[in-house]
Amino acid sequence: MSDEEGRVLRSRRLISKQSVHSEQEDVARRTEGDRVFRSNGLVDLEHVINRKMEMRKKAEHLKNELMKEVDGHLNEFVNNLIEESTVLESMSAAPSSGNVEKDSNKLRGLRAPPEHGKLFVSRRSLLDELFEVNHIRTIYHMFIALLILFILSTLVVDCIDEGRLVLEFDLLVYAFGKFPIVISTWLCMFLSTFIIPYGLFSTWARGYRASSHRSIRSIFFGILFMMFQTLGLGFMPTYIVLHHDLPPASRFIIILEQVRLTMKAHSFVRENVPRIFAFTKEKSSIVPVPQVTQYLYFLFAPTLIYRDNYPRNPSIRWGYVATKFAQVLGCLFYAYYVFVRLCIPLFRNISQEPFSLRVLVLCIFNSILPGVLVLFLAFFAFLHCWLNAFAEMLRFADRMFYKDWWNSTSFANYYRTWNVVVHDWLYYYAYRDFLWFLGRRFKAAAMLFVFTVSAVVHEYALGICFGFFYPVLFILFMCFGMLFNFILHDRRRGPIWNVIMWTSLFLGQGVLICLYSQEWYAQRHCPINNPAFTDFLKPRSWTCRRHHED
Repeated sequence: MSDEEGRVLRSRRLISKQSVHSEQEDVARRTEGDRVFRSNGLVDLEHVINRKMEMRKKAEHLKNELMKEVDGHLNEFVNNLIEESTVLESMSAAPSSGNVEKDSNKLRGLRAPPEHGKLFVSRRSLLDELFEVNHIRTIYHMFIALLILFILSTLVVDCIDEGRLVLEFDLLVYAFGKFPIVISTWLCMFLSTFIIPYGLFSTWARGYRASSHRSIRSIFFGILFMMFQTLGLGFMPTYIVLHHDLPPASRFIIILEQVRLTMKAHSFVRENVPRIFAFTKEKSSIVPVPQVTQYLYFLFAPTLIYRDNYPRNPSIRWGYVATKFAQVLGCLFYAYYVFVRLCIPLFRNISQEPFSLRVLVLCIFNSILPGVLVLFLAFFAFLHCWLNAFAEMLRFADRMFYKDWWNSTSFANYYRTWNVVVHDWLYYYAYRDFLWFLGRRFKAAAMLFVFTVSAVVHEYALGICFGFFYPVLFILFMCFGMLFNFILHDRRRGPIWNVIMWTSLFLGQGVLICLYSQEWYAQRHCPINNPAFTDFLKPRSWTCRRHHED
């Protein structure tokens, strides 16, 4: 027998002895466990089960924490990557100092392709992640408790004053009145937006390469599209709202849908026209016209940036959808009780007093609480619940409709993070296209242009919905908004700047609620039979009491 065979035989014997010894130890442990189980009965069994449950809970907790950390770092990495790519793109597109005219002509002949715009990735909404933390969910429970107190206080007061429970919702019934007109108007707006822009673009695109007069063809179809945007989506809904004298909430639905569909149609054309220009220079025979289903999906998708495809979730959580719509309904009743308990009694009394500085200051500070509650409710109901509900039904995976705007230390960051959906549209189609047209030297002018567009649209919506012209929001946007945007810029850091931002935001909400509510009551208490043009421009609340006394 060789030495190698001897070593193998000895190793086998050693392994067999170790296995026999381990089996004996295992038998001894099982025997000891059986004795312990027989001696202590179910107590030790329950102890083992509890230990396993505790370990499982700890493992699940560690897993959740790990996933949150990974997801947070991944989101930060992707956002930084997008920002860096945008900066590099802008630097490469900037004209050199020596060849300004030549480079600007090149830029004017070239549109940024869609893939250089917003990048959609699969991610959850921030509040959905935060509500998994017990401390944050407690704040949500506090708002629910406040709603319950509003309901109880209203019922108790009505019971004392009327001697019975009054469960009438006169304000909601009035605000959403004439709803059949709203539904029929929305259907006409949606069907026209679905048929006309797609039909015009498809007809123009399929005959563009073969056309001998491409410029004339493009101008002709462009004029038709602008006429639809101006008359079809611009004039007609406004005329219906004013002609039928719809109440405020019904007007808001039509006007906001009017603005949304106008922005959607613009995005669809803006993203697809460069493809046709690029197609004419290639040898491909397939015209890159999106499918009808892709455009239809975009009209319902919770985004204003068109893409042929978006990241999609594998399934629909119908329980999640029902929860979000229930929360929207809860926010609606919440706003109702805010107005009934905090706004109507205040402004009903103030409207009977002469307009003075004292009355104005008291009104503003008394309006801060309802103004802040309305701000939170509008954000939670629309930007979180409504958009997430439609995103879930459409399996739309990119849920970044907002960012952590509450942590902003500058108004510049607040404007970027409050409503990401609208901000993306303004950034890519107003700000960047403005710079593409005039050059990157006009950044301040581009920012002023974006602020002006946003302020005009907001004031237009409020003016049509309330039925009077009182440009409070426009002045706050263009004066204080622009001023704070440059003073409270991104270089401001630290908690004190967040406090200043919140203080300014609270005060602005108080000003809006106070002045618009005063004007609303003045328009009803002091009507003018034959108003002149200046009567529409002059605030009625400044002279209402004096006119009533005269």
